[in-house]
Amino acid sequence: MTQISPQQAIRLFLMFEGQAEAAIDFYISLFPDGEILDLQRYGPEGPGASGTIARARFRVGGQEVLCTDSIVTHAFGFTPSTSFYVDCASPEELERLHAALSDGGSELMPLGEYGFSRRFAWVADRFGVSWQLNLA
Repeated sequence: MTQISPQQAIRLFLMFEGQAEAAIDFYISLFPDGEILDLQRYGPEGPGASGTIARARFRVGGQEVLCTDSIVTHAFGFTPSTSFYVDCASPEELERLHAALSDGGSELMPLGEYGFSRRFAWVADRFGVSWQLNLA
């Protein structure tokens, strides 16, 4: 089997419109391994608004994520058909993440028992990013 080099890795890429830094700060605060790995800002020369995120790389739950603040306004946003899926080790962890991620967002599937999971919730956070939370 051929190994994939870090340059060939598949990563999630999130595109925000001016909220990338707030989203990064929020996400890394939720997970013990959360950290910013690289962050590049637009300068006064542009093309984006000075100080916004040209490109960032951060880690949450062992997953490296890339993101940017788009310099173009789009007629689309995030969709629940793509989501982070988090296996939580305890009911307390699941409830903590559920409370934080649903605050200012919306519930797609309320916290409860489902046939496929004894405890599960699906939320869209305040930035529109979708999270499925499962008690492992």
